[in-house]
Amino acid sequence: MTQPTAEEHAPPGEEPTELKRVMGPKLLLLFIVGDILGTGVYALTGQVAAEVGGAAWAPFIVAFLIALITAFSYLELVTKYPQAAGAALYTHKAFGVHFLTFIVCFTVMCSGITSASTAARAVGSNLLAGFGIEGSSTWTVVAVALVFMALVAAVNLRGVGESVKANIVLTLVELSGLLFIILVGVFAAFGGKADFSRVMVFESPGDKSAFLAVTAATALAFFAMVGFEDAVNMAEETHDPVKNFPRMMIAGIGITGVIYVLVAIFTVAIVPVGELGASDTPLTLVVERALPGFPIGSIFPFITIFAVANSALINMLMASRLLYGMAKQRVLPPFLGRVSPRRQTPTAAIVFTTVIALGLIVLVTLQEENGVIAALGGTTSLLLLAVFTIVNVAVLKLRSNIVDRKHFVAPTILPILGALLCAFFVGPWTGRDPLQYQIAGWLLLIGVILWFVTWAFNRPEPTRITDPDALSEREGGTN
Repeated sequence: MTQPTAEEHAPPGEEPTELKRVMGPKLLLLFIVGDILGTGVYALTGQVAAEVGGAAWAPFIVAFLIALITAFSYLELVTKYPQAAGAALYTHKAFGVHFLTFIVCFTVMCSGITSASTAARAVGSNLLAGFGIEGSSTWTVVAVALVFMALVAAVNLRGVGESVKANIVLTLVELSGLLFIILVGVFAAFGGKADFSRVMVFESPGDKSAFLAVTAATALAFFAMVGFEDAVNMAEETHDPVKNFPRMMIAGIGITGVIYVLVAIFTVAIVPVGELGASDTPLTLVVERALPGFPIGSIFPFITIFAVANSALINMLMASRLLYGMAKQRVLPPFLGRVSPRRQTPTAAIVFTTVIALGLIVLVTLQEENGVIAALGGTTSLLLLAVFTIVNVAVLKLRSNIVDRKHFVAPTILPILGALLCAFFVGPWTGRDPLQYQIAGWLLLIGVILWFVTWAFNRPEPTRITDPDALSEREGGTN
């Protein structure tokens, strides 16, 4: 007797899906918090302080507000279209242009895989440092990174339940590291080791105006807030996404925003700005200054490992679900939409994204002397801000598309404001490293080439889709 499929027995209020729904509201909240926290704050605080001085908390607040505004647009769209693929799906439905959809899909995928690949290398270097293996060759670090990425793929192939459980453990450890910094700050404040007068001092490098300095610092700080968009790619694996996403996403962004601001305030109050800006590990300096003799140097490498491992896991989850969702929409070759009947995981997309990540780890290592590694974080932020601009416009475009379910509706002013702000922070006037634009340009060029390949593969599908909803219905009969 044939067993019923997940698609045949979707609970009320949930879209039928081939994927396995395992994420309730609590797991979704932990996923969002772990995704946003990532590794950015562990290194960014010092860089932000170097731009604006003691007022390092201000750019984090601005970045938080921009992220929150854009999150409202994502919430309207994910509750209106609770399917995998996120921004690419929304672009697909709003504009129906195959080329634009593909480029958005490719851009988001690149942001996830570049972030995961960079995180994998960080796992390698921190793991060796944590075990006291000094002076390891670059290729030793790469070997560890490749093994780690293969392990991430194995967890993802095993099942989304296993991936989410791993995310819970990694998020809790990652969160504990930042909460420890905040507790150290409170201890230092009561012990007279913190100078909060520095927190209100604004100092910009060179002859930068206050506006340009805050803009440049916000462009840096925004990298620490971009993670929330990964969650919408898990919509088909979340229970009742229409109900759960609004509460959990707003709560997750709020929690991480408060943590970031507190960490920035205590960091500046305990360590002078000049020392913070010159350090690659500003949070380690905070503990060393507030708790002399505490063995932070032997502990923080392992906390960092958990943080970057979580970032890699979540980004690879996102990238594979993105490709799966777009393959189901016939924007990508159909084979990427194949799902394991036993595990209910998008196996083809997981393998495909893992192969790209492994290649990128090696490629980035070969270009290490050109500063590519240092620019990848900013490039990720740049690409996602461009995507956020499109998503905010898509919300307004799709207002005319009425669906037969209740869904979250953002105040109209928010997507307008979000589109303008995100577009502003894409521009070169933010003081971005020009190398970030070069890397983004090369990635987009590769995307254009791959679009031609995909177009040829998917023929006779049209390159301009005039009715994406009809295409989605048609797609079910082509597999």
